[in-house]
Amino acid sequence: METELLKIMDHKRNKIGIAAREEVHRLGYWHDAFHCWIVTKENGIDYILVQLRSHTKKDYPNLFDITAAGHILATETIEDGVREVTEELGIHLSFEELTPMGVVEYSVINDNFIDNEMAHLFLYKTNKSFDKFTLQKEEVAGLYKAEFNHFTEMFFGNREEMIVEGFEINELGEKYFINKMVKTKDFVPHPLSYYQCVIKKITEMLIREVKID
Repeated sequence: METELLKIMDHKRNKIGIAAREEVHRLGYWHDAFHCWIVTKENGIDYILVQLRSHTKKDYPNLFDITAAGHILATETIEDGVREVTEELGIHLSFEELTPMGVVEYSVINDNFIDNEMAHLFLYKTNKSFDKFTLQKEEVAGLYKAEFNHFTEMFFGNREEMIVEGFEINELGEKYFINKMVKTKDFVPHPLSYYQCVIKKITEMLIREVKID
């Protein structure tokens, strides 16, 4: 596998050069990432889509995560991050179809792993059904939807668990549909403040949409 090279920043967010992904996480350099959250509406109910990470992933296998996300490579701009949606979910979008939601800085520190990330947040609203998505099985094992209100309640501590509905893919790449009961522990351990910030930003966008309508 080709080594990913990322632009790196110091603790004051000054750009200082380029480093391999492994070094970035070992030494805790700040770096840019692309995070795209997808929401949909069915029968008047807002849903948020989350991916299930592949069991073969080195970091956080078999956990639920951002709909589509990834690092911004040294040769890329933030706009190029839209490729993550195509690669992971198999749907083709232009950057102009995304709604920017700002940048969130956060840190996750584990054994031999320091993730200091400048997460560039984007929202994509769609009415695409699950059959329009083709997952990159090396990266993504499944795609699920959760009622946005339930997602909000769970990450703000007002609900212990929620139901997610979606599909996973088997070794042959075939889809099978499944429902699960999940808790916050079933999600990638981004800081709770990150999830809450994302929820607030999406809520603002949905309220703005209602006012426009």
